[in-house]
Order: sequence, then C-alpha cells, then structure tokens
Amino acid sequence: ALAKRIDGIVTGPIQKEAWRLGGVEYPGHTELLADRCEVSDYCMMLTSEQISCVLVTIHVAFADVPRCLSVEGILRSIKLADEAMRKRHRRSARVVVCALNPHAGEHGMFSHAEEERLIVPAIMQARALGIELTGPLPPDTAFTPLMRKNTDVYVCMYHDQGLIPLKALAFDDAVNVTLGLPIVRTSVDHGTALDLAWTGKANHQSMLAAIHMAVDLIDE
Repeated sequence: ALAKRIDGIVTGPIQKEAWRLGGVEYPGHTELLADRCEVSDYCMMLTSEQISCVLVTIHVAFADVPRCLSVEGILRSIKLADEAMRKRHRRSARVVVCALNPHAGEHGMFSHAEEERLIVPAIMQARALGIELTGPLPPDTAFTPLMRKNTDVYVCMYHDQGLIPLKALAFDDAVNVTLGLPIVRTSVDHGTALDLAWTGKANHQSMLAAIHMAVDLIDE
C-alpha cells in the first residue's frame, strides 16, 4: 500500500495473545501499521451508520488509562475525528467528547480532575481551530437516542467507553478504521471467535462492511 501497488488494506481479526506468544511486540494491527508507516499521530475509529467512536487510548489496561491521557493525545483524536467526518459528510462535523469519570467528575468530587486538567484544555484548543464540539459529557448520557441523532462522532477516552455502545447498536455492520495513516486500512469490529471459527457459523457481515468501507475511503 505504501508503494502504491495496492489501494488499501482490509484486515481480519487476530488473537492478540497468540501474537504475544509468537513474539510479536505489537498489541494489535493498528499499532503495527502505524509503526510500519512511521506515523505517531493516529487513532482507532469504529464506525457504522448508527454511531461512530474514536478512541483516545486503545489497548491499555483500564487502570493505566488516566496516565495515558494527555491534552495533546485528546486534541489529536478530536482533530482526526473531525477530519474523518468532514470528508464523509462534506460539511462541518458534530463532535461529542466524552468525560473520563462518572458525572464528568463533578468538579473533582468523582475524579482526579482529569476533565479540568486534560479534556477541557483539549476541547478549548479544538474550538480555537474551528471544530464544532460538545463536552466533556458524562458517558452515561452521551449515547442517548437524542444525542446520537445530533452527533457525527464521539471521542472516547478508553476502549470500552466507545466499543460498548457501538457494539450494542451495530455489532454486525461496524467497521474499524485507522485514522492518520497514509494508507487506507479497515478491519472488522470483532475478535477471532475461536469457538465458532471451525463451525461455519461465524457471521461475515462485519468483514463485508469493512471491505465496502475500504472501497468508499479509496474513492474519496
């Protein structure tokens, strides 16, 4: 793809433990491809017709999420999310930024001030760039039907914050898109399902959606 011999990449699921046992140092395809493309400004977006979520942190333990967050990282994710939605909808994007903590921290009552120290400064910098966004919103109300109707993309602080609502709403047709790469890369939104892989019962819809999404992105 980097050599322009193909137009894009669609990857299937991997079992990350098998990679580790095989000596592969990357936690997933996203990190491997970013390294091979020599890109540091990248992020993962899971997207469907119903909902799109961009993740600030990806494959890290939940306990490590707060220390992995930074103003720069949150701002990068906001910018990549906005760019992706502008290309898709050909208009300004409506971005919602999720808080990290319950009730968006309640001014430090339920947080270590991550919202005030990290998320709000990133939002202010994004607004100064002309990005239309709302937040930080408490995650338990950010994904209501009314909010989704008025949102193009959510910026989520950690893996499950974005993937739980996305998979609840669009498990069969959601697609993983790596933003920030110089190549088109899409993937399925699920794992290897080793208990089904040999039975012929595995659902192929997400893989088909990933192929269609790759073609659409190449055509852009």
